[in-house]
Parts: sequence; structure tokens; C-alpha cells
Amino acid sequence: MTISLHEVIPVPLKETLLKQVSDIWNRDIVFTVPEWVKIKAPSGTGKTTFIHLLYKLRTDYTGSIKWGEHNIDTLNAEELAVFRQQKISIVFQDLRLFPNLTALENIELNRVLQTPCCEKKQVTVMAQTLGVDHIMQQPASLCSYGEQQRVAIIRALVQPFEWLIMDEPFSHLDKKNAAKAAALITAACKERNAGIIITDLHDDDYFDYTRKLIL
Repeated sequence: MTISLHEVIPVPLKETLLKQVSDIWNRDIVFTVPEWVKIKAPSGTGKTTFIHLLYKLRTDYTGSIKWGEHNIDTLNAEELAVFRQQKISIVFQDLRLFPNLTALENIELNRVLQTPCCEKKQVTVMAQTLGVDHIMQQPASLCSYGEQQRVAIIRALVQPFEWLIMDEPFSHLDKKNAAKAAALITAACKERNAGIIITDLHDDDYFDYTRKLIL
């Protein structure tokens, strides 16, 4: 599935962004599976806004965005849910875990929303790999932000997807844990022949990117 943008500009940032040079805003650009795309995004250029637009959490923009041949503005609630359950997985910057559910329950919600593509024992292996197996039965609200970030990454990997979209997914991880998380993501995306779109403030060498762009 391709993700394409045609002259997209978020309305609240329009005046500012039109004065800046960008590889994304107000351009025609197509992302094609299995590309791995790094989007470096300086502060104030709309990094999280971009991720939210790609996932159709915001509609306050000009231009158009397509998932495959579908303009996302034309999708009804059921069609949107199917895309999010089958085609696009996401790691939010603010994580969006349910605080009163355990770490494991947060992961399981994503895993069982559809016919599971990931067995429950694989969740245990991923949790052990990322060093969070000991907090699986804790409410998410009692986990550190770094632990929550690793849980959010596992949650994103347990569902089917053709695209994995991530907004600063390693911001609260040290280099060792970030490297472990990147290796887990790499293995999952290669297995599925999936694409990656990741935004961050800085350059990195966690993935073998096919393109690097400036927001």
C-alpha cells in the first residue's frame, strides 16, 4: 500500500511552513512499501502533526492524503478501523496507553482486535527482549516512561501492518535499550516486508533507511 500526500499543509501552521523549505509540506510525495523513511523534524515544523495527519487523527489541513487509492477524507468509520487494524500501526509520541490497564492488557487489546497474527508467547519473548517482562502485570500508570515506551512499541508490533509509523519512539530510552528496540522493529518489519516512517529531532543509525527527508 502506498501513502501519498498532495500539497498537504496543516492549517494552524500554514503561515510559518510556507516560509520554510520542506521535503514534505506543500509537495507531492509518495511512500511505497517496503521503504524505510527517516523524517528529521526540527522543533516547530509539525512533526507530531504530520504523524497525526498520516493516521487520520486530524483533518485541519489543505491538500489531500491517500492510503493506496483511497482519499482518507472519504473513509467511513468502519473503513478507517479496518485500515488501522490491518494496514497501519503506530507508536505515538505520547504513547496513549490506557493507564488503568496492565502493560500486558494494553498489548493484548491490539493483538486480539482482529485474527491474531502474533501468538501470545511471542509477546512474552518481545517483553523479555526489551527488558519489560517484569512489569507486564503492572498498571501502565505505575510504569516508568521508558517502560511505557517499550510497551507501546510491542503493542504496535503485535498487530498486522504494512506500514509502521513512529513519532520519536526512542526518546526515553538509553542507547542500549533503543538498539534492542530497533532490532526488534527491524526483524518484525523485514518479516512482513513492511515500510517504516519515523520522525525524530536528530539523525540516527538505528535503521537502514532508504530515504532521509526534512520536514
